[in-house]
Amino acid sequence: MIDSIKDSRRKKVLITGAAGFLGSHLCDKFISEGYAVIGMDNLITGSLDNIEHLFKNAQFEFYHHDVSTFVHVSGKLDYILHFASPASPIDYLKMPIQTLKVGSLGTHNLLGLAKEKKARILIASTSEVYGDPLVHPQSEDYWGNVNPIGPRGVYDEAKRFQEAITMAYQRYHGLETRIVRIFNTYGPRMRIEDGRALPAFISQALTNKDITVFGSGKQTRSFCYVSDLVEGIWRILFGSYSLPVNVGNPDEISILDFANEVLEMISGSQSKIIFQNLPEDDPKQRRPDISLINKLYQWKPVVSRKAGIEMTLPYFKKILNDKK
Repeated sequence: MIDSIKDSRRKKVLITGAAGFLGSHLCDKFISEGYAVIGMDNLITGSLDNIEHLFKNAQFEFYHHDVSTFVHVSGKLDYILHFASPASPIDYLKMPIQTLKVGSLGTHNLLGLAKEKKARILIASTSEVYGDPLVHPQSEDYWGNVNPIGPRGVYDEAKRFQEAITMAYQRYHGLETRIVRIFNTYGPRMRIEDGRALPAFISQALTNKDITVFGSGKQTRSFCYVSDLVEGIWRILFGSYSLPVNVGNPDEISILDFANEVLEMISGSQSKIIFQNLPEDDPKQRRPDISLINKLYQWKPVVSRKAGIEMTLPYFKKILNDKK
């Protein structure tokens, strides 16, 4: 069941990671629904360009702050969405300590704030808690196959700890908590240079550079367009289920097939596909089992991968043109 969200104009939400890809889209969603929004970000991976259009809105405030340090928000607060964290391999391998701190100290600080304000808090977890999975597709009852001391462990274990402390607050303090396990998401405002397959392939194809496929390219991913993800998060936040819920698109594709698909969509590209060594602990397969969110909230993705890429291309073209 989804709670009543009437009188939303009197509600206030704090969104951490607000200047990032997902956080900025969530800011837009809550503003459009009439909420007062406080965006918070330390801008180590986020960009003010993503939320600049909101600065003139009286219902939006922005705090430049690192949630790994003490977090204070004056007045009442109804909801907290914790989306602050480096989220791409390039970022969290470059900033391993910050990644671990925002998942641990940052989550602890925000859970404490939620307890103080009697606010409901939604935590952004990730499909990376499943690691290099031995179960396919991945459902919420799978505990994962994670290397805690490998290079990717700084992100995977930060998110696993994040889930654990959130459930501890829910059980010990009776805090209203929600946990979303996010699978590969894409759309406008992604950082082209973040190292993930989709922005890398599109930017390489648009600039006629070689498309770099790691390993054999047989490893799989499942890409979800950002508007579908935001709708799933919205339903989970206002629902009554407190255990982790997968949100993603189960339309699975191999990385090599995806590289060829991008080349077909970007006509005239002179790019060629080249192969490089597979990074350590890179997941061999990734596909969400979304039966739980479908059963609870009748949610499923509605934007196809082709349609989503077509909506994303103009943004990437603009970013690349601005860099010339």
